[in-house]
Amino acid sequence: MADTTPTYEDLATPLARAAEHSVMVRHGARMRPPLPRPERTRVFVVANQKGGVGKTTSTVNVGAALAQLGQRVLVIDLDPQGNASTALSVDHRRGVPSTYDALVDGVPLEEVVTACPEVPNLFVVPATIDLAGAEIELVSVVARETRLHKAIQGHPLVGTLDEVGEERYDYVLIDCPPSLGLLTLNALVAGAEMMIPIQAEYYALEGLGQLLETVEMVKAHLNPRLAVSTILVTMYDGRTRLASGVADEVREHFGDAVVRTNIPRSVRVSEAPSYGQTVMTYDPGSPGALCYLEAAREIATKGAPA
Repeated sequence: MADTTPTYEDLATPLARAAEHSVMVRHGARMRPPLPRPERTRVFVVANQKGGVGKTTSTVNVGAALAQLGQRVLVIDLDPQGNASTALSVDHRRGVPSTYDALVDGVPLEEVVTACPEVPNLFVVPATIDLAGAEIELVSVVARETRLHKAIQGHPLVGTLDEVGEERYDYVLIDCPPSLGLLTLNALVAGAEMMIPIQAEYYALEGLGQLLETVEMVKAHLNPRLAVSTILVTMYDGRTRLASGVADEVREHFGDAVVRTNIPRSVRVSEAPSYGQTVMTYDPGSPGALCYLEAAREIATKGAPA
């Protein structure tokens, strides 16, 4: 006679199964084989002057995904709103050591770094509201546009394996405000690579021309190393012709710089910051988390431009 004892699958509620899946995915993140680490620290500027394109979301989730793939990552929050700091569950009240102290007061960057409590190997320089006044305060400072570059290069964990050792940061991701002011200029001078998130919607390419003109100007006068190495298509809705059309147009413009994995429009990705998390820990089995993981893997395996 067949055994009719109900199994766990029969008894478990959908919520219990979802929780079990989440735990398994989190455990899987720790068990993933680490990717090879780059020869030297790669410094990315994440910028787009158009707001609402997933810039901060992409910064924190790519950073968390890289950390889950065995990389040591430093996220520098350069936006006075401090949204990246919120998503990474890092305190950014007024008075907390922050990017403001490093940029304006010249405090060494290592003194304002804090560990992300949710993700091992992920570190953050938070942004406080004090940063809102930094644009004005830096106007009269000598070499004002190179402050962040000097702070990053002066960090004892930035450099090559021979210079720094195993504890070095593999990636520095700088989250910029949605404007082309002095803060963003500091980031463009500090970075060697640029990641531009582009929303898969009608106005996606609007304003991008001005951003690219600024990049060319920075390359010509301040930072010849800067290269637009990574374009990330965000908020992609595969059900619409518009999204696929925009993605095709972006690929036509930027070629191999465009990451093959599109980041889908996702409620879970949007919800995660309200819980002080990235989607990588909030719902690691969700399509958004898996796409960010795949995008991070592609960025890491493609390597820095020559």
